[in-house]
Amino acid sequence: IGKENQGFRLIMYNFNQERFAIACQAVQLSRVAFQESVKYAKIRKTFGKALIEHQVIRHKLAEMARRIMTSFCYMEKVAFALQNDPLAQSDKSIPANIALFKVDATKMLEFVAREASQIFGGASYVEGKIVDRIYRDVRAFAIYGGSEEIMLDVSTRLAKL
Repeated sequence: IGKENQGFRLIMYNFNQERFAIACQAVQLSRVAFQESVKYAKIRKTFGKALIEHQVIRHKLAEMARRIMTSFCYMEKVAFALQNDPLAQSDKSIPANIALFKVDATKMLEFVAREASQIFGGASYVEGKIVDRIYRDVRAFAIYGGSEEIMLDVSTRLAKL
């Protein structure tokens, strides 16, 4: 099972896996919201042209993509570290990076879901639409596994700031 009096440490490492999984889900859901937004913007017509032909919509999509790509890169960095040290026994920066990655990913998801909702307009409130579901679930991602405030505090404590 493990060494005596080392159980708490293993429980804490389990939180790392949970938080990493939550953050990965946030990244993937943001990608889904982005893809759905692009598809919708190509077919929805406003003022005689496709929504995607409006510069402001293209800027929204570009900003969504930029933030998603940034979080995706952070995800790959943390995944690589976890692959090499699954229990973060050698690399003590892993728990802090996971905490920061979770904050980054959930804030990014919140932004992407809001922008997707803006692109969809009233259609984003129709039950059954993917964007509707993602938008409703955003706050849960930010809270379970440790709220953003707790994750930020964890990261600074682990960094001994």
